[in-house]
Amino acid sequence: MPAPAARRPRRGTRAVPAFRLRTLARLAAWMVCGAPLAVLAQATEAGDPAPAADAAPVLRTSPRLQETLPDAVRPQLPVFVSGDHVTGQPDIKATIEGDAELRRGDTVIKADRMDYTVADDLAKANGQVRINRAGNTYAGSQLELRVDAFNGFFTDANYRFLETSAHGEASRVDFIDRDRSVVYDATYTTCQRTDEASWQPDWILRARVIHLDREEDVGRAEGAVLEFKRVPILPFPGLSFPLSDRRKSGLLPPTVGLDSVSGFEYSQPYYWNIAPNRDATITPTVMSKRGVNLGTEFRYLEPSYSGEVALDYMPGDKLRDRDRWSYKLRHGQSLDTPVGGVSLGIDVQRVSDDNYWRDFNTRNLGTGTLGSSGLLSQRLLPGRLNLGWGRGDHSLSLNVVKWQTLQDVNSPITPPYDQLPQLHWRYAPTETLPGGFETSIDGDYTRFQADRFYTGQPNADRSYLLAQISRPFLAPAGFITPKVQLHTSQYQFDGMLANGQRSYDRTLPTFSLDSGLVFERDTRFFGRNFLQTLEPRAFYTYTPYRDQSMVPVYDTAVKDFNFSSVYTENAFAGNDRLADNNLLTLGVTTRLLDADTGAEAARFGIAQRLRFSDQNVTMPGGTPVSERLSDVLLGAGINWTPQWGFDSTVQYNPKTDRSLRSTVSARYTPGNYRTISAAYRMQKETSLIAEPSEQVDVGWQWPLNALWGGANERPTADKGRWFTVGRLNYSLKDRRLVDSVVGFEYEACCWIGRVVLERLQSSTTTSTSRVMFQLEFTGFSRLSLGSNPLASLQRNVPRYEMLGQNRNIPSRFSNYD
Repeated sequence: MPAPAARRPRRGTRAVPAFRLRTLARLAAWMVCGAPLAVLAQATEAGDPAPAADAAPVLRTSPRLQETLPDAVRPQLPVFVSGDHVTGQPDIKATIEGDAELRRGDTVIKADRMDYTVADDLAKANGQVRINRAGNTYAGSQLELRVDAFNGFFTDANYRFLETSAHGEASRVDFIDRDRSVVYDATYTTCQRTDEASWQPDWILRARVIHLDREEDVGRAEGAVLEFKRVPILPFPGLSFPLSDRRKSGLLPPTVGLDSVSGFEYSQPYYWNIAPNRDATITPTVMSKRGVNLGTEFRYLEPSYSGEVALDYMPGDKLRDRDRWSYKLRHGQSLDTPVGGVSLGIDVQRVSDDNYWRDFNTRNLGTGTLGSSGLLSQRLLPGRLNLGWGRGDHSLSLNVVKWQTLQDVNSPITPPYDQLPQLHWRYAPTETLPGGFETSIDGDYTRFQADRFYTGQPNADRSYLLAQISRPFLAPAGFITPKVQLHTSQYQFDGMLANGQRSYDRTLPTFSLDSGLVFERDTRFFGRNFLQTLEPRAFYTYTPYRDQSMVPVYDTAVKDFNFSSVYTENAFAGNDRLADNNLLTLGVTTRLLDADTGAEAARFGIAQRLRFSDQNVTMPGGTPVSERLSDVLLGAGINWTPQWGFDSTVQYNPKTDRSLRSTVSARYTPGNYRTISAAYRMQKETSLIAEPSEQVDVGWQWPLNALWGGANERPTADKGRWFTVGRLNYSLKDRRLVDSVVGFEYEACCWIGRVVLERLQSSTTTSTSRVMFQLEFTGFSRLSLGSNPLASLQRNVPRYEMLGQNRNIPSRFSNYD
């Protein structure tokens, strides 16, 4: 906590003269236009030195720096006074009449008349009194203030804070010190006044007493009531609110909603700012059809570790007639030790029952009020523990993974295998070996365990070793990289396979040759200069065949056919299958790079595989790949300007003359709070895809004002901005909306309103719908990240921006006196 403001020296001590008559006279003559010099001369005393040329820069000290001046320095700040008529005694007292002004450090006092006593550092002013302290202003009729200590009172005052533009009126303001004050019979609002005589703020807080603490940037009101559109909506016997955008403890904006499962919902989050690196959020929620849910979230951040803990508990849920709960724990930590770097990671999510994902699919696991907790719409919840070590070229990790699978009797799913445990070692020299060779070795032991009722195959202990060596030949115009890999695996099963075996061994080599060229030329399209590249690439890989059909699959799946996987040695992700490849991949890519910035403006690519022999290794139930020519992979990406973006990937079968998989997306983002995106995704039924789909996805955020004549860039006191926002996911195959989120937002100068309708598909036959409302009062309750309407919009709408987040905090010099 900063040291308290320094008090004035005791009577009889002087660090430097705090008041000089010749100083005030000459400063007044310089500052006051048309002031009679003869009048000022009455206060002149011969022999006083002229003011120092470097005295004025004190007023230009930034407010943050000024606040941190040492206690010994603050009493030495000089005092300057000026006015139409100045009388008094040097270093004792001065009386200023007519345009009276006193300056000291970042404080300026102006009044019709002012008396200043040097020994007490006391200023008494009346008439039209105004104080400007680092851009925060007060105005009233009578003032008594010890200037350096900033201790005193102000009557019939009004005030305005620079950072939030909040202002109000009071019958009296008591200044306790430079950071604290007490305001009586007060009002508080951030709505900006117009020129209309009948102007009333859209919202205003009226309170019997308001305590203002600028050090903590917190206001505390007693006997308060909040009015919106001149209607009292919330009484507060006691209330705290922020005086800036800094985090603070207090109530966050409530959320009101209508849910088809839970009925009427009311959530009231409370945010607890425990420390700069720790906070907690407590969110009680009332559901008319179900009962009361209590959600909590605790977050912490330290130099070497961080994490969060979240818990939700609903006693006696009427929907299922039982207690419901969920919890989440995430922790990450790293340490430097004499034997190497050590890391620890924990990620655990658990719920009370199998129906939790369906009944709470629109809610976060934990409150998630200020954090990204993630939806609980998935039916697979992880429990992970990772312990890692690394030193030099060696690394070692121990992983433990145990899943909670939420089963549905009408739609059961096969749970993934638990890894109890997995031990992985890697050796990867950072320096190139003699001759330019590069090498690495990976060793792994994993114990796979799952319920055999669902998997239909035995559990196993699997060990594997992967060693590889390559020799890259690199040049500015291209590259050639031959590589040799050796895979060896060993399985021990806890039951017999179909052929009676309880173990299995496999050792296979793989050879690959990757090569490419890069051609460049300067070109010009549509009036822009570009560097165009032409990048042909050839990739050959060979792995001999070995029958692996009897080996169960534990952590392996078929890779997607895309521009990343088409240039890899294995068609499978995981270590239970090694594809018997004998194929050549040919492709070419061309890019347009901006000649000035190097940014990629356009990209076009094509690739296809030529298979010299059948691929007989498949996943269980799969068929061998016998086609000599694979589907053609086509890709294009265009980012001609930062506002426009286009990307597409098409998997085309030349024999059937149709595309098997297509993804086409485009976006337009011309500025803040303006974005439109659309995507088309299609995949046909193949031997690898059991369920075909075809969907269109559209998302947007756009000001409605722009649709009927232009949107003002900033909301004003008499005119706000309407926005429409949402996302629609439509299934062309089923001819119905899958998920939909549609909302409207209104941003006035001092408040934001939201209404959001959300409908999410929870299964093939059921969905959950709800309506959410929220009011956010700018500068009074702005910490609303993660409240349900915002969480829904941020989660579902691509590139969504929260209204008001781009407001600039003004400098004190924007209100320089």
